[in-house]
Amino acid sequence: MISKTPLPRTLILMGVSGCGKTVAGHLLAPKVDGVCEDADDFHTEEAKDKMRASIPLTDEDRWPWYAKLRARIEEMRGQTPCYILACSALKHIYREKLRAGDDDSQMQFVFLDGTFELINDRMSKRHNHYMPVSLLQSQFATLERPEHAVRVDIDQSPLEIVTEILSHFTLP
Repeated sequence: MISKTPLPRTLILMGVSGCGKTVAGHLLAPKVDGVCEDADDFHTEEAKDKMRASIPLTDEDRWPWYAKLRARIEEMRGQTPCYILACSALKHIYREKLRAGDDDSQMQFVFLDGTFELINDRMSKRHNHYMPVSLLQSQFATLERPEHAVRVDIDQSPLEIVTEILSHFTLP
């Protein structure tokens, strides 16, 4: 039996590139009267160019991006009952930058978890994305698995993933 908690103001769908954060977020948003955005849309063109060139971003590249994302979280709290952000947030320190002191009633992380093989297969089939499959191994190497997050196995359909996410929360 899953113990349910009230839906927080902000849900961060996290995990490595290709795990389905954005797809799940856009399917989830209308079910919670929310808005979903992809954190990748907030990257600078310089950062996207680095990733297109198969150069992993450094923490120095990421700090201004995380500051921008945190400002967006705060801005969206005044605009929607539930803000969903699809963001890799691979390291604990990155999640803390996003959380900025929020407790679980304000923000929850949902970890979309899958094997390297599954995600590699999915990424190799997608087109027109700046994140190359060649960076997937660095994403897994960087990943610090969250201890305090809702964990959802992605070896299921996007709708099943959303249903599982919803099973963890009571809706208003």
